[in-house]
Amino acid sequence: MPIPNTMRHVVIRTPGPPDVLAAVEAPVPAPNAGEVLIEVAWAGVNRPDCMQRAGKYPPPPDASPIPGLEVSGRVVATGGGVDRPRVGDEVCALVAGGGYAEYAVAPADWCLPIPAGLSLRDAAGLPETTFTVWNNLVDRAALAPGETVLVHGGTSGIGLTAIQIARARGATVIATAGTPDKVAYCRSIGADHAIDYRSTDFVAEVARITGKRGVDVVLDMVGGDYVPRNLACLADDGRLSIIALQRGMRAEVDLRALMLRRLTLTGSTLRASPHARKSAIARALLAEVWPLCAPGKLRVVVDSVHPLDRAADAHARMEGGEHIGKILLDARR
Repeated sequence: MPIPNTMRHVVIRTPGPPDVLAAVEAPVPAPNAGEVLIEVAWAGVNRPDCMQRAGKYPPPPDASPIPGLEVSGRVVATGGGVDRPRVGDEVCALVAGGGYAEYAVAPADWCLPIPAGLSLRDAAGLPETTFTVWNNLVDRAALAPGETVLVHGGTSGIGLTAIQIARARGATVIATAGTPDKVAYCRSIGADHAIDYRSTDFVAEVARITGKRGVDVVLDMVGGDYVPRNLACLADDGRLSIIALQRGMRAEVDLRALMLRRLTLTGSTLRASPHARKSAIARALLAEVWPLCAPGKLRVVVDSVHPLDRAADAHARMEGGEHIGKILLDARR
């Protein structure tokens, strides 16, 4: 079908609560060299989108101001120098912005085929989580078979993905969650141990589970006062990888203990990572993670789906904290 001149997309009218989001009409973007235009079927909703809406996470200068960091859909046009994907291919893609729309532009090398065993809908919930988990758990923290990892936020999209990828790589997984139901869900998806952080001191519980040895890796999306507690959970030569700052940007760290125990503290933000870095992650995912989908070793858990023009409901659902898994927008509605 021909590409229309205009499309619906979500705009942030002014920084604020979810109801500042609205659907408006705008021209369909055109792909530049090395990019493709995707007719979006589904878009993933992620916490950075909520932070951008609130005015706390502005997009990079060269990125679309439209929120949305991952999509699935059909390629309808390509820019210069693009061999793959081809027009007509169904893909899921990481985008630097622009996902909450009927059409979105994505770098060709950030696009991945729909994994065998996954629907086009579920694939929309893959890019942001798998890119983030691979970059921080595997590349930066070097999680190895036989090691033990502590995953915070176990029932978030990131958390569920981290549990499954860590298990597939032969690690023992300890997850934290905030309710008994969420703790049970972490176990059902593959966590060897799960801790209700609201009723149990996770530092003491990690010590008990590991016989006071500690874990090799912590994947943390909390930051703030969790940082010294996470370092206390690490075994000697352990690695703490920070991916978000829900409890703040500052922490007090005992550097002497970090030195004596040879600990590594690292962190990253995916959106600000160099283009080539994300392209390399995409290649690694295709080789190492995509094959896990067909046998069911990696599942996308979908919490809820909302029409594009009800993006405010999706953000309210995320910020309410009761969801388990991915929240998606249906760009066809």
